[in-house]
Amino acid sequence: MAVPAPTALADLTLRLHADDNVVIAMQDLDPGPYALAGGGTLDVADSVPRGHKVAVAPVAEGDPVRKYGQVIGFASAAITPGRHVHTHNTAFQMFERAYDFGVDTRPTEYVPENARATFQGILRPDGRPATRNYIGILTTVNCSATAAKLIAERFKYDALDDFPQVDGVVSLTHDTGCGMAGPGSEGFEVLRRTLTGYANHPNFAGFLVLGLGCEVNQVSSLVEHWQIPAHKLTVPMTIQELGGTKKTVAEGIARIKEMLPDVNNVTRETVPASELVLAMECGGSDGYSGITANPALGAAADLLVAHGGTAVFGETPEIYGAEHLLARRAVSHKVGEKLVERIRWWEDYTAKHGGSMDNNPSPGNKAGGLTTILEKSLGAAAKGGTTNLADVVEFAEEITARGLVFMDTPGYDPVNATGMVAGGSQVLCFTTGRGSAFGCKPTPSLKLATNTPMYERMTDDMDLNCGIVADGGASVAESGQQIFDLVLRVASGEKTKSEELGYGDEEFVPWQLGAVM
Repeated sequence: MAVPAPTALADLTLRLHADDNVVIAMQDLDPGPYALAGGGTLDVADSVPRGHKVAVAPVAEGDPVRKYGQVIGFASAAITPGRHVHTHNTAFQMFERAYDFGVDTRPTEYVPENARATFQGILRPDGRPATRNYIGILTTVNCSATAAKLIAERFKYDALDDFPQVDGVVSLTHDTGCGMAGPGSEGFEVLRRTLTGYANHPNFAGFLVLGLGCEVNQVSSLVEHWQIPAHKLTVPMTIQELGGTKKTVAEGIARIKEMLPDVNNVTRETVPASELVLAMECGGSDGYSGITANPALGAAADLLVAHGGTAVFGETPEIYGAEHLLARRAVSHKVGEKLVERIRWWEDYTAKHGGSMDNNPSPGNKAGGLTTILEKSLGAAAKGGTTNLADVVEFAEEITARGLVFMDTPGYDPVNATGMVAGGSQVLCFTTGRGSAFGCKPTPSLKLATNTPMYERMTDDMDLNCGIVADGGASVAESGQQIFDLVLRVASGEKTKSEELGYGDEEFVPWQLGAVM
């Protein structure tokens, strides 16, 4: 009886670069022989889960493991062909990277203005377009969080039926604002910058500014010194001055009711896509993130830039090991230096707190096939597409450059998103392989699945399946076009899955820096 020929390894795995010494399993691999394209077989020695790596060349102890044609780690023990390559035999270590600023920049190929994409947005009196129309309750301190939530609760369910153009009333509560150093300290200034960015956001038509009254982050000094458009409906309030929680809630409800007719008086009109700032996030990443959804989102970012718009991404700890590739696309030496300076800050910051840059990835990332921060970073950086790096900004800093922008943020998803929204992003795309659940009012958040099994399992949470790239159903470019088209529809008012589920009220998380006192 004839012995069946071994299954072709190439049919079940993906090799991303000719220099790679690993391939990615596109489905679970059982131990046994697999046919190689050039003849012969590879004996897979271990069970290799979908999304994980298997060695196709010997790697001596201490030698680099390569994926994407780049170093993703170093063999902590000798690895023979056919072995599962993961945390048990691959480790992170520092290595030198050349920062060749600007060597890969190239002229941007813009779409002619008469052919550029548009969306249906809400133009504010200062000319800035909004994609949503919210009233916010901005809290200066954790002590005013409960009162803010009680006010917002009054406007849920059918309370806004007479105001169909108002997307909702959202309370932006957080865990800081007091017990911290005051003006001039890093933590205080970051909090103030974040609150100002949200107050300035075009998706907010008006807001209450609610404090307790005795906190470090005072309402009066916040409102006095920030610069926001004159048309914003702004009501500063403190619980102590109003006589307690019940009186504050009643006053807050009354003041929002006064705002509603004006806030409702808007219509959507045609706006060029060049006015969009798209935030890009990845969370709950897996071995497919850098192959499907992140490159597809990068392709969508390239399209938006070609139409004159702006795309921003962050998570500085999650580009660590790939930052030299971004620096090669910096439009100037100054921009490249800003990026490297933030990398050095993070190295110092983690060292001071007894940590390591390789404390990221998370357990879920590792279960999904990611082994080191270097591997995760190379996949995460794919969100940045291929266009020039136009600027590097600090956390929650206003985004003013057109093109691709990098924002210095932590890798923790809610904090990263909070920074980019504060910077002015009116739409956010969130790629996930494990199945993150997220929203970030006032900015609509689209969820992009990296693999088909998770998309089918969590279809109520996912807006688009980029897993079709791995399945052979679409190219990265085609999936990028799908994302770009969906972004325009969402910017025009189409609801995302996270909006339908009610996400976004609890995900405002300013970056807390400095001592709690």
